[in-house]
Amino acid sequence: MADTAALIGRGVVMFDPYSTLISEDVDLGAGVVIWPGVTLERLDAGTLAVGTGTVLHSGTRIVARGGTVVIGRRAEIGEEGGFTLKADRPDVVIEIGDEARLLGGGSAVLNNVIGRGAQVLGPIRMQECRLEDGGSHVEPDPDRRGGVLKGAGVARGLSVPRGGVIQAFGTFEAGALRRQVEFHPKR
Repeated sequence: MADTAALIGRGVVMFDPYSTLISEDVDLGAGVVIWPGVTLERLDAGTLAVGTGTVLHSGTRIVARGGTVVIGRRAEIGEEGGFTLKADRPDVVIEIGDEARLLGGGSAVLNNVIGRGAQVLGPIRMQECRLEDGGSHVEPDPDRRGGVLKGAGVARGLSVPRGGVIQAFGTFEAGALRRQVEFHPKR
């Protein structure tokens, strides 16, 4: 408890250290915001790093049990239902880019790359996916934003390019790729 509370003195914003579980040797950048009910678990020589200014919402669980989870700066993880990231073997790497958004109760297991500005919106179970880098969700040109998965279901082995989106309710498929401009017309 004392170690967790000490993180506040190092620039981490934590609203309730009594409901927050953080393993030793988790690398937290300055300005990381941790809402109540977050678990950051680093075991068995795993690597878990969270970049400056990232927000971890209630219900988020990040596990690096022998594997690697690296989260960039100013990412937003777990709003609207938490999110689970699980690297539970030495060969598993999960990379989350700067300003990425992972919302709505989803999860990422096995190797996944969620690039700069990319988004996962909804209870989506990701396995071996790659969402390409781009601008954040506030980029004025939707075709320049990071790749997006939205909906609910299972996404396996998919790659979504910059400006692309796959929306599904069930099994996500590469053939369902659309342009983000269809969802957010240019003004």
